[in-house]
Amino acid sequence: MRMNLPNQITTGRFLLSLVVLGLLARFELSHRDEQLWLLEAAFWLFIVCALGDILDGYLARRQNQVTSFGRILDPFADKILVCGAFILLLGRGYVDGDGRNVTGLSAWMVVIIVARELLVSSLRGFSEAAGKPYGANYWGKTKMLVQCVTVPLIIRTVGPWRDVEWAIAWRTFMIWGTVIVTALSVGSYLAASRKALMEQSRG
Repeated sequence: MRMNLPNQITTGRFLLSLVVLGLLARFELSHRDEQLWLLEAAFWLFIVCALGDILDGYLARRQNQVTSFGRILDPFADKILVCGAFILLLGRGYVDGDGRNVTGLSAWMVVIIVARELLVSSLRGFSEAAGKPYGANYWGKTKMLVQCVTVPLIIRTVGPWRDVEWAIAWRTFMIWGTVIVTALSVGSYLAASRKALMEQSRG
């Protein structure tokens, strides 16, 4: 069966996300000057992936091509890109000579982000198996938007904006905003799954 255009874009976005993660994984802070191209490439490709997320969703709704495959693959591609980026930015390649991570991230923040995605993925799988569509809601879309601003900003402040005070201050604000919005979004997805969970518990 031929894949529709929105799902083709989503598939391409997933593959491009792997390239972004590969670039972030190769970066070493000790060789920052000669490896700035890795951050530059990761920055722009991340933005392409984020814009692709908007495009495939728009086309799926406009052309009435929303499918179960798309509802599963689209958030999966999002999670690979965002969670993978946050995890890699905590890695040793982003630690300076004093043992300090220069991204502004803390491990507990990334744990919250990843835990939320794992929980929502479980809820989505449960609801889809029960025959109930489980697309992204307002909170999920807001969370994704905030994360897609935060990650490129972190990448930029590790690279060419590393000494730009306003950018570092804005990065701190966005990181905390990401953690807060991510945590708040959990409640909306639990509410969306409440009916299916209650039916299962009665069954």
